[in-house]
Amino acid sequence: MIESYEKSGEIVSKVRNEAIKLIKDGLLILDLVEFVENEIIASGAGIAFPTNVSVNEITAHYTSPANDETKISTGDLVKLDLGAHIDGFIADSAITIMAPGKDLEEKYDTDTINKHKEMIEASDAGLEAAISTVRPGVEIGKIGAAVGEAINSYGFNPVTNLNGHSLEQWNLHSGLSIPSFDDKSTVKLKEGDAIAIEPFATDGVGWVNDTPQTYIFRYLKNKPFRMTHTQKVLREIKANYSSLPFSIRWLTKEFNENRLNSSMRQLSQAMAIYPYSALKEKTNCWVSQSEHTVYVESDGCIITTK
Repeated sequence: MIESYEKSGEIVSKVRNEAIKLIKDGLLILDLVEFVENEIIASGAGIAFPTNVSVNEITAHYTSPANDETKISTGDLVKLDLGAHIDGFIADSAITIMAPGKDLEEKYDTDTINKHKEMIEASDAGLEAAISTVRPGVEIGKIGAAVGEAINSYGFNPVTNLNGHSLEQWNLHSGLSIPSFDDKSTVKLKEGDAIAIEPFATDGVGWVNDTPQTYIFRYLKNKPFRMTHTQKVLREIKANYSSLPFSIRWLTKEFNENRLNSSMRQLSQAMAIYPYSALKEKTNCWVSQSEHTVYVESDGCIITTK
């Protein structure tokens, strides 16, 4: 088991480090997510969830739909969140990059540039603080307290309604939530736990809301539908994506996009699938994200995605 966690972590780390070199002014988000997903598969792993590329105030759960023409611009805070698995054992990691470009200082003043650089440092510091506390017997609330204190020390707020999570085979969110503030939880980690720690830092209020955009889903259960097309879409989802989240973009290889969108609405309304709306900071302030997967050992933890 630990060998599979480590292997998937090595792949995520390699692909993440290659992908961040591509981030620049004018890059299509679609090109970035497809590069990441293709590289994960080429490396011998499976995709644990659709690659998230969430920009500026968009905090999480944005992946490109088919034919997405959204581009990255100089100075954007680009949050790249990717995951791979070996035999269902998952590695989940995220990094924030300020998109480079020769016109950066023309678009933003020095104070704004420095603030955004410090925001990235704040989420990195929150992640490091959390990892330093991880060991068997530590209370989850104490991990959250370490995250919050580190982010606050930079003058930013953690996003408090987004959490890290425990991982199990074929299960991306397996029960434990790892907060970014002291939620007073006395639940304790134990040896053998795998957890993804992912603090978000912002100069906003630190709360995210759903947007109307939904491109990531998860299979819930089989249900009967009168429409033949909707039944066919659900069969395809169940056959190929019954365990882990999937992108509607992946289904456009098999189905007409307009008819697919209609069927996906029916499936969501019937709770046959679960929709993950893209999330935005409540006050439209920008957000950074940092994330590693760690495996709890007897004397601390190992970072599988370092």
